[in-house]
Amino acid sequence: MPEKSWTLLGSQYVSDHRIFRVRHDRYRFEPTGAQRDFVVLEAPDWINVVPLTDDGRVVLVRQYRHGTRRVSLEIPGGVVDGGESPERAALRELREETGYAARSIRLLGRVDPNPAIQGNSCSMYLAEGCHRVAELELDPFERIEVELRPLDDVPAMIRRGEICHGLVLNAFGYLGLAKTIE
Repeated sequence: MPEKSWTLLGSQYVSDHRIFRVRHDRYRFEPTGAQRDFVVLEAPDWINVVPLTDDGRVVLVRQYRHGTRRVSLEIPGGVVDGGESPERAALRELREETGYAARSIRLLGRVDPNPAIQGNSCSMYLAEGCHRVAELELDPFERIEVELRPLDDVPAMIRRGEICHGLVLNAFGYLGLAKTIE
């Protein structure tokens, strides 16, 4: 089995960056005895939520992303806080980033964003019956514009590259699978 090919020899934290910690793990590759360091990013689990209104629109958020240095059109999402369930985090992020609440919520699926260097997961939820209940509750360095678009427009938006965040695409993919199963 591949997992028996590796023996963990040691682990140490290199740096802490608030949203993730960098860890170096030293492994021995058993087939050859060679040793190597691997970098791991430790981050909390994440959630994304596909919020749908009763009239068939999806609630999207437009915000600047430092990694790409561009504004990105996405669904609400964020970090699961310590002691918080992913479902609770999805409802919280929905309210904070959009001012919307949901009549119901259900898990669509869960993915490992990049298991080569990360140990966290991202849970994706469908929130139905979404309606505006409050003003946005943004972090001090957050600026978000809320945009409602017909759910039927999303495939074309993806094809045009308007929506290109990988985890957001996963959520819409799970939503499509859920529709074919129902």
